[in-house]
Amino acid sequence: MKRFIYITSFFIATTLVSCSKFLDEKPYEDPGAETISDEASAIALTNAAYQPLQRPKLYNMRIWTLDIMAGNSVVGAGGGDDGIETVQLANFTATADNFAAIDFWRGPNPGILYCNTVLENVPKMNISEIIKKRCIGEAKFLRAHYYFLLVQLFGDVPMSLNTTKPSDDLYPKRVNKNTIYQEVIIPDLKEAIQLLPTREEYGINDKGRASKGAAYGMLAKVYLTLGRYQDCLEMTEKVESLGYKLNTDYSDCFGGEPKNRNTTESLFEVQYLGLTNAGFWSDENQACWLSTYMGPRNQNWVGGGYGWNQPTQEFIDQYETGDLRKGKTVLYAGGPSFDGKQYNASMSSTGYNVRKFLVPLSISPDYNTNAASIIVLRHADVLLMKAEALNELGRTQEAEVPLYEVRKRAGLTNRASIENLTQNQMREKIIHERRIELAFEGHRWFDMIRWGNGQHAIDFLHTIGKINVSRKHLLLPIPQKEIDANRNLVQNPGY
Repeated sequence: MKRFIYITSFFIATTLVSCSKFLDEKPYEDPGAETISDEASAIALTNAAYQPLQRPKLYNMRIWTLDIMAGNSVVGAGGGDDGIETVQLANFTATADNFAAIDFWRGPNPGILYCNTVLENVPKMNISEIIKKRCIGEAKFLRAHYYFLLVQLFGDVPMSLNTTKPSDDLYPKRVNKNTIYQEVIIPDLKEAIQLLPTREEYGINDKGRASKGAAYGMLAKVYLTLGRYQDCLEMTEKVESLGYKLNTDYSDCFGGEPKNRNTTESLFEVQYLGLTNAGFWSDENQACWLSTYMGPRNQNWVGGGYGWNQPTQEFIDQYETGDLRKGKTVLYAGGPSFDGKQYNASMSSTGYNVRKFLVPLSISPDYNTNAASIIVLRHADVLLMKAEALNELGRTQEAEVPLYEVRKRAGLTNRASIENLTQNQMREKIIHERRIELAFEGHRWFDMIRWGNGQHAIDFLHTIGKINVSRKHLLLPIPQKEIDANRNLVQNPGY
């Protein structure tokens, strides 16, 4: 077996107290097959499979920058070459040496390897069946999620369901994305549904692990992406049957306080401890960077404050009068204060900054102290998926119910505005609602490229002045470094 370092300091609980046992454990290093045999090893292997989600190659930076690519915002930051790789993606001038594309390609692969290690070793262990099933279910859920990210970003990708051995082909070819959906993503999520506990069945020390509800919700999103609307609808109803519900206040979905983590609305989120000695770019960094990146630049409003991800005027103009989410999502002149401070439009190149992820200095005084989670999937998303599936099935009037539930929390209580719509009108309402409700959470790009088989993305981007966008840009370029290292990799068309 190859050398692995299993990271047992992956923190899945909601407070430092509930995480202390993970901190106290030594990492498992250089395990031979004979040593991977007890319950602690099974859990440690499984914990390692979560850790790549936390890294800058995925949720701590790259995933949320997709909203910049999708036109909700601009890079901002310090100008010049600061964030140039994201500027290139957002201007659709990126080539195969783009740093962000390299991160997106490489980000999920350690997670897939760790999942395969779990699935190869844990079934043979003589341990509690409860722990065994849970670990296998978690690995199945995570592997499906890693592959789902890859196929949405790159299309066809190499597929591996086992750990790498010396006799394996070291130059794997890309596999048709439909094969990956049918042989990995969908079967893994179905099996995860059967094996995983519900969120209520987890103890306090294990809150945040993948649950049955997370697997139902992720499979609903997969089915929606594939246009399997009846299957998607059934999965959303399964989520509802488990008791998920919207938080009373939209802001309670975000922030660095314990009450904002793993709420009744959350199906799955990436967990952070918020205390770490690791450097800012370290893969072992245990702090959420969203507040640091998105706080107004050089204003000492949050720990860091780099001024990235500045909303555009076009995005701001999409808010309806009376939408409570505006003041909770963005900072704007004349809007609600943040931590007693009034925003000035000169703090950003667009006149706006993202607010929803900011954590006050009193809670997180530095870049490495933020314990906020990063939401991957929440119930509002599920309700909007349900509305979309119902509408696409021709059940437009029924789609009003979940759509109104989301809008009502936002203060948009005039139900007449979504009643008696045609299917096309309802589709546009749902597209609008997903953009506003899930803003800056990393969903917009994936939504845009699935609507109308990607034509929605092209048409929208043209309307905001990005007239160079064509069908080739619906996928990222395969990194040239990877092609140079693997003679069997073929570049995406047009790059």
